[in-house]
Amino acid sequence: MKWGQLYGPEYVNRLYAMVRANVSGPLRFVCLTDERAGIRPEVECHDCPEIALPAPYNRRGWRKLTTYAASEQLFGFSGQWLFLDLDVVILGSLDDFFSYQPEKSFVVMRNWTQPGRNIGNTSVYRFTVGADEYLLSRLLAEQDAILATFRNSQTYISRTVRELVFWPDAWCVLFKTHCVPPWPLRFWQTPQRPAEARLVAFPGVPNPHEAVDGRWPAPAWKKCYKFIRPVPWIGDTWAGAEAALAERPLD
Repeated sequence: MKWGQLYGPEYVNRLYAMVRANVSGPLRFVCLTDERAGIRPEVECHDCPEIALPAPYNRRGWRKLTTYAASEQLFGFSGQWLFLDLDVVILGSLDDFFSYQPEKSFVVMRNWTQPGRNIGNTSVYRFTVGADEYLLSRLLAEQDAILATFRNSQTYISRTVRELVFWPDAWCVLFKTHCVPPWPLRFWQTPQRPAEARLVAFPGVPNPHEAVDGRWPAPAWKKCYKFIRPVPWIGDTWAGAEAALAERPLD
């Protein structure tokens, strides 16, 4: 999903290239967006669904709960889909994400910023269209109480979904948690590419393009610990995926 101005079309195009390079067989890649300009033609675009919540919640991660709508409210989609945030960097095969515990209607990345609390990170999740529609309908019906109770949509989903299933821990990691060296080593050591991870998520800042340049946006007084060196393997991953796409015969 892409709405607002935080990410440009290059993020959609890079994600498509990385997914295409790491999924065997046919691929249907969909972007729900309010701005289609600049998105490569291989990407199937639909209007980004609105969510009937008050501002500013309707422009935050709560909007992703529209993916739990029934098929007739979700462009006729059916079956299982893998949702990826635009700012993930894909490092290995995604095939297992489609075959892992296929009987489960919802599988999600573990939220590594809150270890042990049994909360998912919806940067990466697989969902079955319509199977957990109650997550959306309950939110809309009880929005005042839910928004007052839960700080974010990830916690609401984790505490409300009928069954919470996580991907194997090694598959999905966080850039700041698993890649950035601890303080003060980060001042002279480059963030490392995790050997076993299939993908790296970048919630908050820095975003991947900032990490490539070694920028961690933060107030001046936080620069004493919010510091990273440039991360070349992110750009190398993007370039490798684009090169593989250029060499791939048309499907």
